[in-house]
Amino acid sequence: MDQSLRNGKTILHDHGAVRTIAMAGMGNLPAGQEAITRILRPLGYALHGVYPLERLRMTGRSYAQVDFPEEIAQFFVSELHPERFSAEFQAALSRIVATSTDPLTQGAHNLLEELEAARSLSQDQAVALLPVLVSCFGRRHGEITLEDYEKLLAESSEAAWIATEGNAFNHVTDRVEDVDQLAAEQKALGQPMKAAVETSQSSRVRQTAFRAALVPRTFRAPNGGSLEKEVPGSFLEFITRLPLPEDDSGKKGLDLSFDSSNAQAIFKMTSTSKS
Repeated sequence: MDQSLRNGKTILHDHGAVRTIAMAGMGNLPAGQEAITRILRPLGYALHGVYPLERLRMTGRSYAQVDFPEEIAQFFVSELHPERFSAEFQAALSRIVATSTDPLTQGAHNLLEELEAARSLSQDQAVALLPVLVSCFGRRHGEITLEDYEKLLAESSEAAWIATEGNAFNHVTDRVEDVDQLAAEQKALGQPMKAAVETSQSSRVRQTAFRAALVPRTFRAPNGGSLEKEVPGSFLEFITRLPLPEDDSGKKGLDLSFDSSNAQAIFKMTSTSKS
């Protein structure tokens, strides 16, 4: 992004992706996508599409802002389904997320209810609410043992990522005019780009991404001490969206949909394997 800004290019945030876990026993945090959608609804977002991510044993859902769907970034909220994994995996995941805390105070709940009903807040109310909402996009559970992390990693890179990063943005996405040209330019600069640009079944949505940055995270070691290990963090995606065909009224807008195959390939940017 720094390079784009230096070159005078506009950054257009297309969507942000958040991963959640669809299981009971999340401490004080709502299970699955509700941890995020309870914030999105008062902000004027509505469900825009459902995308089975079968290879990952997850389900993705996109949420678009009703009044300005093309101008305001969408959210792509995915849910991991633990019941599709081994009993050992589920036990490790339960130990990790059972300590989750809910950052939304009663005051924040009240403001969200007022926002949803009135569709506006005063500036002072918005200033008070914003940092609480930001705190929802982070890791809400406590320390992780290296043993439990490795049990998750053996079956799901996505679950392991949630264990270290929680509900932080898995990736944010810059909408660009020509993703193929951008990918070629970034590869020429030696950037760690995805090997291929992903194309939707409609051919109207094309995506690529940088590989996730490695970040240091602390784990509890078997001897009771702690150790630091580098794990995949978040990454930057790029997307090109072409217009939809004209409808009966002659209107046409951008194709704001997603593609299950594309999404699953993009998710591999937080895998420890090359793809």
